[in-house]
Amino acid sequence: QAQLVESGGGLVQSGGSLRLSCEASGLTFSSYAMGWFRQAPGKEREFVAAISWSGGSTYYSDSVKGRFIISRDNAKNTVYLRMNSLKPEDTADYYCAADFGVPSSGSYEHPHEYDYWGQGTQVTVSS
Repeated sequence: QAQLVESGGGLVQSGGSLRLSCEASGLTFSSYAMGWFRQAPGKEREFVAAISWSGGSTYYSDSVKGRFIISRDNAKNTVYLRMNSLKPEDTADYYCAADFGVPSSGSYEHPHEYDYWGQGTQVTVSS
C-alpha cells in the first residue's frame, strides 16, 4: 500500500527557511510526478510546486516562485521543498502528493490529478 510521509514542518520567523521532506513507500517512486500543496485554515487546498518523475521539470505557483525550490532524490524515494524568505501568509498545512502518468488536465496544479496524499505537516511563520 502506497504511503507518503511528510516531515520538516515547524515554527519559523518571517524571512526564515525550512525544508520539508516527503518519503514515499509502497510505490515505484520514480514513475510518479510529485507535488506539494498547502491548506490554510478556512481556505481551499492550493498548489505550491510540482516536479516531474525524472526531476527534469519543475512547476511553481506564482506566490512561491523564486522563494521555494522543489527537488527529488529517486534513490531515497523522497521529494523535498526548500522554502526560503518565508512570509506569514505561507502559514498552512503542507501536503505532498504523487501523480502517476500525465495529468489529464495537462497541469499538475489540480489536486484531483494526484493518486496518493500524505497526512500533512504544519508550517507556521510568525511576523
